[in-house]
Amino acid sequence: MNHTFYFIVGSQDLYGDDVLRKVAEHSKAMADGFSDALPYAVRWTPVVRNSAEIEAAIAAANHDPHCTGIITWMHTFSPSKMWIRGLTRLQKPLLHINTQFNRAIPWDSIDMDFMNLNQSAHGDREHGFITARLRLPRTVLAGHWQCETLRRRMAQWQRAAVGVAESRRLRVLRISDNMRDVAVTEGDKVEAHIKFGWQVDHYGVGDIIALVDAVTPDEIAAQMAQYREHYTMATEDIAAVEVQARVQVALQKFMQAEGFGAFHTNFQDLQQLRQLPGLAAQDLMRQGFGFAGEGDWKTAALCRIMKHMAEGLPGGTGFMEDYTYDFSRGLNMGAHMLEVCPTLAATKPQIRVEPLGIGDREPPARLTFKAAAGDAILATIVDMGDRFRMIVNDVQCVQQPHDMPRLPVAGVLWKPLPTLETSAEAWIFSGGAHHSVLSYGLDAETMRHVAEMLNIEFVHIGAHTSIPALRQELRYNDVIWKG
Repeated sequence: MNHTFYFIVGSQDLYGDDVLRKVAEHSKAMADGFSDALPYAVRWTPVVRNSAEIEAAIAAANHDPHCTGIITWMHTFSPSKMWIRGLTRLQKPLLHINTQFNRAIPWDSIDMDFMNLNQSAHGDREHGFITARLRLPRTVLAGHWQCETLRRRMAQWQRAAVGVAESRRLRVLRISDNMRDVAVTEGDKVEAHIKFGWQVDHYGVGDIIALVDAVTPDEIAAQMAQYREHYTMATEDIAAVEVQARVQVALQKFMQAEGFGAFHTNFQDLQQLRQLPGLAAQDLMRQGFGFAGEGDWKTAALCRIMKHMAEGLPGGTGFMEDYTYDFSRGLNMGAHMLEVCPTLAATKPQIRVEPLGIGDREPPARLTFKAAAGDAILATIVDMGDRFRMIVNDVQCVQQPHDMPRLPVAGVLWKPLPTLETSAEAWIFSGGAHHSVLSYGLDAETMRHVAEMLNIEFVHIGAHTSIPALRQELRYNDVIWKG
């Protein structure tokens, strides 16, 4: 999908044609500059001068399937009562930038003509009042339009809006149900459909087995060629790898035909499947599908959304599970029995076939690797009963110097901020899941924008987190977000 952001600039007829022509000239230059610097195109729209033009511009944005959000700016003074009819009909994320075309005051030449043209300092405050009065969800960013800091923050907002757009059209494939007796992977799927747009549909394992049985030898051969292109074949048990190829072909054909963007499996319900999908799930994640294990449909959906948001950024994004601590170094090791996304790898992953002490099936083929070092985030969404909560923890992934010859899984080693102990306590106090999505390219501020656009609670655990302050925040949130 091509994502475009409408740039709607406000003025009024009071200033005359010469000023309005200059406003149009300036705003076109800004839209072009944003398009060159930001990850997604910014489309200039004619300057709006009255209620009818504002309503028409916002209606056009609402009805354009490629319009992912609107950016407003008041070059001159645009009386905000003119905006009420349009803003009350707004259906796309809103970014209000407080900027001006000139960077500095031209002291030697400034006159009333200049002042009539350059009125953002109070025009944007008038606009800010009406968006506050209407209680509109929106982001406000201030700074000069050519400033790298402002453009970086605008790019974060754009990526969040892209994630929300993907969320609104996402369909999640549930293969079987949640892992028995596990609480955090459960949740209200009807409320998730209302809140996020996720259509979460169940199919029995038998439905998938029928598709697996129908895969042809030629399709298996083509998938094996893909494996050899992207990974190192570190096993002689090619037949076991072909089992994963067969499963992947079936799943991919089904999801593409039915419009699924994410899926989950459950090792407690495999029926006639010969292996738990490992390599198959990993390679599907590499291609952009969201995934989570053990029936965790919320994390599978979040994985898909974050992958969509992170397109074009360095570093990978994928499903993650907290595995075990290294208290001697203040580190947490994340992994999963099979399904860690290869986009997280520091080097080319290897395909191995090893026994799996769970699931009671044949030894499955899987990718093994050590993850890249670098700053990252862990994000999860939990259902608190009366609302959804997003929790994000800043982490620093570090190089894994040790091999794990008796644990053949892909692993990620990270230092959670501010410390392992404080991070773990904060995550647990917040009700965070043991499943999450790890991303090197995204950051907490981008995820905060997503939470605000979706109107859900947001909890950030980072370098300055303290347990007393976090617990107080959670108490306040229980009041603010209650039913």
